[in-house]
Amino acid sequence: MNGGPTLERSGEGHALSLRATGAWTAPFAPSLERLVADAEKLVGKKIDVSIDVSQVSKLDTFGAWLIERLRRSFTTGTVEARIDGLSANYASLVDEVRRVSAAPDGDATNVTITGMLSQIGRSVAGIVGTVAALIDMLGAVIVASGRVLIHPRSFRLTSTIHHLEQVCWRAVPIVVLITFLIGCIIAQQGIFHFRRFGADIFVVDMLGVLVLREIGVLLVAIMIAGRSGSAYTAELGSMKMREEIDALRTMGFDPIEVLILPRMLALVIALPILAFLGDIAALYGGGLVAWFYGGVDPEAFLLRLRDAISIDHFTVGLVKAPVMAAVIGIVACVEGLAVQGSAESLGRHTTSSVVKGIFFVIVMDGVFAIFFAAVGM
Repeated sequence: MNGGPTLERSGEGHALSLRATGAWTAPFAPSLERLVADAEKLVGKKIDVSIDVSQVSKLDTFGAWLIERLRRSFTTGTVEARIDGLSANYASLVDEVRRVSAAPDGDATNVTITGMLSQIGRSVAGIVGTVAALIDMLGAVIVASGRVLIHPRSFRLTSTIHHLEQVCWRAVPIVVLITFLIGCIIAQQGIFHFRRFGADIFVVDMLGVLVLREIGVLLVAIMIAGRSGSAYTAELGSMKMREEIDALRTMGFDPIEVLILPRMLALVIALPILAFLGDIAALYGGGLVAWFYGGVDPEAFLLRLRDAISIDHFTVGLVKAPVMAAVIGIVACVEGLAVQGSAESLGRHTTSSVVKGIFFVIVMDGVFAIFFAAVGM
């Protein structure tokens, strides 16, 4: 039973029994391919087919795929070939291989109206499912927050501080550096173009309003979506793959309260702080460029900046920050909890988390722009 692989055939009439023995592993690939190919010659001649794998001593992904290939080959219409005697050790491997879609028949380049409508329908269903999952997560976080307010001792302060350090303190260098450089670039480009009209000083107005209202918080939110949002998704996805979240439920803990709420709160606290630091860094970078490149000395820059901006510009930027943080956190946590049991799924959902997070941040920025314009801010 520990030797080379075999595939014995027996049966009468329309019944066929295939009995696999030995090691069905990659080192025996040539022999296994021949055995499976010979067995597939009976496709169409037999209706009731069973594949007995109880005597298989070793099985890897290659062997599992060949067994699944046999099952698919003998599955016709409503009659499905059976796999019998599969041990618990290999059941998960065969199930994982079974989830792999079979190659589509026919010319894949053919485009039909039905296919297009089907694709549109799946896309719409996917969008609706995403929105429903986000709303469901928002409701779960609100409910968990209510329980914590009623029972403050259940609040996980240590976890919140840990995530606050990861999201806020450790992100300060990269946030300050990027916003500083963006401020320099905006100032340089503004001076370069305004100089044609002799309006170099107006770059201060543009820099102050643009950084405080839009660029500062938006740029920081995008960086946080890529940095912390992906980290949240990867952490929760890894816990989901290792069944740690199921273990929490088994022990009577609510994963939303234990895992999601501290991360959400840390993000909501961190983003306004990082946005403020980013605004300061961008203005400082723009001021340096205005001084060395545009000839606007620091005193004149500060006087013009004080006249150009008001507290409303600063307020508009900071009001956006916690809302954007909540959106990033919800998207990241939803994608993390949607991870299945494979590394491919983890990578796919981590990428989706970043893309969706940035998309919703930009959408929220547009919504805020319309709202503040309507109220005159």
